[in-house]
Formats: sequence, structure tokens, C-alpha cells
Amino acid sequence: MAEEKKEELQEEQNTEAQSAEPTEAKAEEAKTEEVKEEAPAEEVKAEKAEPFTEEGTPEVAAPIAEPVTDVWDTAQDDGFGEEYSDADRKKMEALYESTLNQITEKEVMTGVVVGLTNRDVIVNIGFKSDGLVSLSEFRDIEDLKPGDEVEVYVEEQENANGQLVLSRRKAKIVKAWENIQKALDEDLVIDGMVKRRTKGGLIVDIYGVEAFLPGSQIDVKPIRDFDVFVGKKMEVKVVKINYANDNVVVSHKVLIEKDIEKQKAVILENLEKGQVLEGVIKNMTNFGVFIDLGGVDGLLHITDISWGRINHPEEVLSLDEKVNIVVLDFDDDKKRISLGMKQLTAHPWDSLDTAIEIGSKVKGKIVNVADYGAFLEIIPGVEGLIHVSEMSWSQHLRNPQDFISVGDELEAVVLTIDRDERKMSLGIKQLTEDPWTKQDVLTNYAVGTKHTGIVRNLTNFGLFIELEEGIDGLVHVSDLSWTKKIKHPSEFVKVGEELEVVVMELDVENRRLALSHKHLEENPWDTFETVFTRGSIHKCTVISKNDRGAMLELPYGLEGQVSTKNLQKEDGNNANEGETLDFKVMEFSKDEKKIVLSHIATWKEGAEQPAPAAPKKKGGKAKSNTLNKINQESEKSTLGDLDALSALKEKMEEAAKPVKKAAPKKAEAPKEEAKAEETAPEAEENKEESKDSE
Repeated sequence: MAEEKKEELQEEQNTEAQSAEPTEAKAEEAKTEEVKEEAPAEEVKAEKAEPFTEEGTPEVAAPIAEPVTDVWDTAQDDGFGEEYSDADRKKMEALYESTLNQITEKEVMTGVVVGLTNRDVIVNIGFKSDGLVSLSEFRDIEDLKPGDEVEVYVEEQENANGQLVLSRRKAKIVKAWENIQKALDEDLVIDGMVKRRTKGGLIVDIYGVEAFLPGSQIDVKPIRDFDVFVGKKMEVKVVKINYANDNVVVSHKVLIEKDIEKQKAVILENLEKGQVLEGVIKNMTNFGVFIDLGGVDGLLHITDISWGRINHPEEVLSLDEKVNIVVLDFDDDKKRISLGMKQLTAHPWDSLDTAIEIGSKVKGKIVNVADYGAFLEIIPGVEGLIHVSEMSWSQHLRNPQDFISVGDELEAVVLTIDRDERKMSLGIKQLTEDPWTKQDVLTNYAVGTKHTGIVRNLTNFGLFIELEEGIDGLVHVSDLSWTKKIKHPSEFVKVGEELEVVVMELDVENRRLALSHKHLEENPWDTFETVFTRGSIHKCTVISKNDRGAMLELPYGLEGQVSTKNLQKEDGNNANEGETLDFKVMEFSKDEKKIVLSHIATWKEGAEQPAPAAPKKKGGKAKSNTLNKINQESEKSTLGDLDALSALKEKMEEAAKPVKKAAPKKAEAPKEEAKAEETAPEAEENKEESKDSE
């Protein structure tokens, strides 16, 4: 800056010197003219002094004329017009320069108001000319008058009109940024005026510049309403300056934190476990409450607010509320303090009624529902668990929410209670009688009784049917159908559907019930044995094929087997899925529910034929005739016709029975012999059948 000022002074001196040169030139010209005027006078004198002619002869002297008197000849110069000496010049220059200020454009200078007009203010900054500043730029100064000192910004020393251009508005801006930078460098506290609220904070006016005060920097505790600060003065510190965006960030919180740090140190020194303090709630979360202890924050966890269960702290507390708390724990290094509120009161278990014992009935409200059960609050702080298995006599584990919802008021039975561990288990199903202990369970579910239940669960080996709440029975997969081979119960029935069953076995002690669906009807295989005799031919449809053969659909919904070699047709090709052909019964097993057939045996001579059937019992002819009649009348029978077949079978068996006649006791021996004779052929027949099956 000093060098720049020197250069500016040198330029001004050169300018003054140039303006002084014309004056000196004029003075020299005036002297030259005086010399010229004196020259003719000397010539006249010379002429007077030499009265000789050119030839050298003297002339006669003429009469002497009177000289003309000039004012300048008689005037005394007294040194006027003489040049200044170097010392005098330097002295005069110093005097002149002392009356002027050295000014530089784009700088702020202090000036004096020398005059006021209706529109402008005349300001003297010590320059060779005064500057004009708009009167509107002095609105913030009341009673402005000549002689007042003001700061102005030099825009131009001389514009096109030769005027000095000044600005007070720009001077205020430049000065403000200088003060802001100084406040940042020296960590100064400055006063600001909150102008308005903005997104995320406040706008504060400092030195005429708008600065941003973030909401998090207003106070150490969260501020919920920023509007209360608008229009008020606030002490702040500059924390950041961004000249590119003309952005200034200030903070009021840093002023408070210094005092808080001192308070923290004092509080932590005197802090002890079990100490009861008073604090103000400054913030709430879903897991707890932060309490201001006077410079130090402590956490009051949600589980330490009340002995009872609460879902959110706002249910019992509110912001800015003063509360008494007890210090549970603190960490000097991390400066963390754990607080408690419920510890100020006695535990509810200590005041629990002593009459509550195992088997007692209690009432309460459901406060929580989990996957494994629900919690029933008897009194605030005393809860019991109702396990899902204790909600219903049903053996199927279901979601507790299917039974209970939060807020429900229920009655339950105490199953276990431990006052030392402060634990209690409850049950709801105990309020009703156990269905397995009812007196009528043996009669209601006696063997052979029929029931309709709901399918609750499917397994690989069968399905479970709920006949009533708490009483379930198992239907084995083999007891679903007489005729179909079911691999999985889902092929036959779905969960939630109703199914009619008959009780096969009852075990009250072990709470087991064996059920069957197929035994609702008589075993049709007793009748099928006479229909699908060896060598009989039936229309069958190929329903599936594999490497070893195919499965056939027979009349009455039965399924049969055929090997690949026995699928050959007359044209040499094997039967395909969906084809309906004649098949001959090669083997029939009632016990295994197995029928083996062959198509090639129906047309090819020399093909494998079924083994000859064993001799029929008495009455077999009548039975055969009757079944043939049934086959002729019913082309497509279904399982629904089994009742008719069973009825016919009974009639045939009754017709085949010999009429019993009264005989003397002596005839009993021949009867036994006849009976032995009838049994012998049957034994031989069974032998032959077993050989054929092998």
C-alpha cells in the first residue's frame, strides 16, 4: 500500500508540474518582448552617439528631441517576475500538498459533509474537488448536517464530467465485509438482528449483511419454534465465510457451549449413582427421553420411565416438562449418564396381592402380542405370559393374533407364579373344560361312530381332522380310498375342507383318535373278486405309461397294471395313453388290491394266459350268473354303485346257504364229516391260488 501511495503521489506531482510549465513559458515570453522593446532605444542612442556619415565625415548635429516618458520605465520591479529558487519551490509544493488528501479509487475514505441539497449530499474528502452522494443513501442517519463525518467509497476520481464519484452504500458493504472478516479472524462476538425465518434456520443482519443462522446453531437444545426469535437482537459468532456466494454462517450455540462445558465439569465431579436430580425434557425419541440436567444431557430409557409397559414416552411425558430422576449409571470418559424414573417408586410386584396363587383367576388388559403368546397386565408393572398353547385346547399352533388383540380385557388362570423372579404364566383354555376329560367323550367318539370334521393339517403319512376344539384325529393315507392309490393326502383333500370319517380307534389316555374315510363304505374288493375273475375281459383305458408298463383305468374306478410286452396290439404297436382296448385279467389279489391285465392275451394265440381259476364254492354258479347280469346291465359303474353290489352279494350269499333242517343228535357226526369234506377242496383251492400268485 505504501508503494502504491508513493506512485500516486508521484503522478500528482508530475501533473502539477505540467500545469506549472505554461505559466513559466509565458513569463519568459514577456521578458523577451521587453528586451526587444529596449533594443530600438539603444539603437537610437547609438545613432545619437555617432553623428558621422558613411564616408566618415561627421554630420551636423540635429536638434535633440525630448524623450517620451514610459510608466514601466519608472516602475520598480521589486523582484517580481524573477524565477523561484529550488528551495522556495519545494517549500511551496509542500504547502500545496498539505491541503490535499491522497485518494485511491475503490477504497473507503472518511469525508465531511459540506452541503446538502434536495437530492444530494456534498462531501469533501480532501480532494481538489468535492463529491456528490445521493441523499437516499443516508436514510439511516437522522439529522444529517454539514460538518458530520461519513465514510464513502471512491468509485471514480473523475468521471466524464470531471466530477468525483462517491458512494456511501458501497462503503457500508465494504466496511461490513471487513468487520465480518475481522470478527472471524479474531473470534469476536458481534450483535445481529434476526430479520426473518428461512428453511432450516434464521436470517440475521450483521453490519448490513444477511447471514445464515442454522437451527442447530441457535441453542444447545433443539428449537421447535424459530418464529419467537424474529425481530430480536442476538449475539453471534462468525463461523464460516464464502466470498464466492457472498454467504456468511453464524452461530449462537458456540457462545452457550463454553459456559456449558464449565457446568458439565462441575456436575460430573459431584455426580453419584443413586443421586436424585431435577431436569427438563429437551428431546423425545421412540427409545427414550433426553433430559437436560443443567448443561449435561442424560438418557432416560423407555423401560425406565414406568413399571408398566408403554409404547412411546409421549404417553406419559411431554417436552419441556420438569421431572425428578435418579442417576442409574454414568461414564466419565464418554460423558454418558443413564437415568431412571420408575426407580423412585416401589416395584409393583412387592405390592401384589398375596392371595394370587396357582389356580387363581385374574383379570387384566393385553399390552403386547408376540408370535409365541401375549402379555396380560394385571396391574401396572405386573404382567403374565399367556403362551399360544394355553389359549385353546386345540393342538394346532396358530398365531396368537387370531385369538387376542392389544387392548383386550381378559380373564385368565394362574398356571405358575414366581415372586422372586417376578414371573407369571397364565392360561385361557383352563377356563373351559378339557374336551378329553368330558364324561361323554367315550360315547361320542366310540369306535364305529361317524363324524364330520375340518382338515387342519396334511402330512406325508396322512391328515389331521379337527372334530371339535381340542379333539383331533388322524386319517392315514391308506384309509382315504378303497380303490385309488393315493401318494399324498393333497391329492384327495385340501386344508380347510370338510371330510366325513368313521372312528376306528380311541385312546383317551394318550389323547389319540384313529379315523378312516374309506370305511364309511364296505370293502368293494370282496365284490370285485367275483367281477374281475382270472381270464375275464374288460374295457380298459391307458392312463399312464412308464418303462416297465402302464396303468389302466378299469370299470368302477379301479386301476390295473400291465407290463410293456402285454401292451402290444395286433398291428404290432403298443397301446398309447388315452386308448381304450380290451384287456384280460391275468391276476387278481384282494389283499394287495392288485389287478394285473394283458391286451396281447386277448388276440394272440399262444400268448401267456392266466392260470386256471380254483374250483368255486357252493353257490358260486348262482353268484356268477348274478354278476354277469350286473355287468350286462351296467356298462360304466362307479364307486356309487358299490352299495348295490354289496346288497346283491348279500342276497347271493343267503341264496347259496343250505337250508338247515332239524336232525337228531346222532346225525352230528356225519355233519362234521361233510363239513370236513367241504373244507378240504377249499384248502386245495387256496394252495393253487398261492402258487399262481407266486
